[in-house]
Amino acid sequence: MKLRGGFDLTYCSNIHAGESWADVRGALASALPDVRRHLGTTGPLAIGLRLSAQAAEELEQPAALEAFTRFLRDGNYYVPTINGFPFGAFHRARVKETVYLPDWRDRRRIDYSNRLARVLAALLIDRGLTEGSISTVPGAFKGHAGAPEDQAAIARGILQHAEQLAALRDSTGVTIALAIEPEPACVIETTDEAIDFFTRYLLDESFVRAGSRLTVEQVRRHVGICFDACHMAVEFEDHAASLAALDRAGIRVPKFQISAALRVSDPSVGSPGRRALEKFADGVYLHQVVAKSGHTLRRYVDLPDALAGASKDAPQREEWRIHFHVPVFLGVMGDLETTQPDLEAVLDLIKKRTDAPCLEVETYTWDVLPVEHRTSEMSEAIARELSWTRQRMEA
Repeated sequence: MKLRGGFDLTYCSNIHAGESWADVRGALASALPDVRRHLGTTGPLAIGLRLSAQAAEELEQPAALEAFTRFLRDGNYYVPTINGFPFGAFHRARVKETVYLPDWRDRRRIDYSNRLARVLAALLIDRGLTEGSISTVPGAFKGHAGAPEDQAAIARGILQHAEQLAALRDSTGVTIALAIEPEPACVIETTDEAIDFFTRYLLDESFVRAGSRLTVEQVRRHVGICFDACHMAVEFEDHAASLAALDRAGIRVPKFQISAALRVSDPSVGSPGRRALEKFADGVYLHQVVAKSGHTLRRYVDLPDALAGASKDAPQREEWRIHFHVPVFLGVMGDLETTQPDLEAVLDLIKKRTDAPCLEVETYTWDVLPVEHRTSEMSEAIARELSWTRQRMEA
């Protein structure tokens, strides 16, 4: 939906299980009317579309694409953004660190992203829109690609895709931005790492010219950052400073993911918060943990690693933030807290922006959320998250 100031607000369909296009299409046909009913709106409703590589290939077939554009027209829906992060299976099976594969060193990631861009361009054109975004993995998982030559290879892959985005703009008039999503334990994890990566590779004229036919200005137009509020809160980022630094570096932020993380102010052994955390250590997703004591940060690749860590050596006063996307309207979850205050601060900063980025609520962890926190049906929860965000953006 459109918010005051021209922002698109949507939710990410990665909350729905399904890897084939038939599964995705069926989930949307079932959920969207219910979401609209709970929202109480008849106006245009935005969809943040998540497509696996399989679903993207199936949707790009002319008959499927035409049928979906009719579905969007008939339902008064539109797609301003695609989540191109998970390439393969994303629900009901172990995902963990494989979610980053193939990464940007792999031709399959480039081809997949090119296909998503073609699909998105067609959907935007049909609805008379000219701007869109595709969020993607932050280069690669650090455990898979930690060397400088890996980063250069990642940058070359991104530039190859950006060439396709520039060509699409020339042929269709539609501008699509690849939105790289910093995430804990990845090659691009923090704002500083994002700026360093862009400065050394994507915005370095000699590197760009050596590996592509693009200008630096074209790269700026077509490659930016997806600012995920959950990820940034887990990293204890100063949100205002982060966004100001990205702006100074000339790095676009075409997409914000509206999300909140778990927070534990007392993770000591035997504490209620630590005991409550054990229910969130699922076997499907990677839940990175950043622990802060004073100005010192300690990082764990997954929640079970943090829970099993050398607790006797941990500082007495320490706060944990856990990469587990929780409903944004919850500030407290039993004995646990969330980073909802950080998200509210991010929304206040977004309201001041003049570039009208897309806002995508992303709570994909519904299936693994402990049952006591699933207090409503999924479509109602989605609508509640959208309403909560809209109210704060328009306050």
